[in-house]
Amino acid sequence: MLFEFANLQGSFSLVFKQWVEIIIVIIEALAIVIIVTSIVAGTARYLVRTLAKKDLSDKDAFRQYRNSLGKGLMLGLEVLIAADIILTVTIDLSVENILILGALIIVRTFLTWTLVLEKEERWPWQPRIHEED
Repeated sequence: MLFEFANLQGSFSLVFKQWVEIIIVIIEALAIVIIVTSIVAGTARYLVRTLAKKDLSDKDAFRQYRNSLGKGLMLGLEVLIAADIILTVTIDLSVENILILGALIIVRTFLTWTLVLEKEERWPWQPRIHEED
């Protein structure tokens, strides 16, 4: 009886691990779709806007293009962090993997801060100077 329970628990653990791995792949694919979609849509909007005006040096259009790309990249990075957290907490919980997760979060947070600085010309903890579009 005890052996059957241990076998059932091991089987459940294996199925749970497989489902979590599938979910993580879906979340990572979603992040890729978000990033690629923001690049394609942002580029298309920029080209349509600048070609309609026949002015490729339109600073406002370029600023909106950068904002669009920045938002997509930030969202994609946040989704990737979520996938890493789920993977580490549910499947590979070890000190080494937690340290790797911490390093990934630090790097991705720095990238997000850099994108905010580039996009909004301020650090994330500073108040907004003007409203966004």
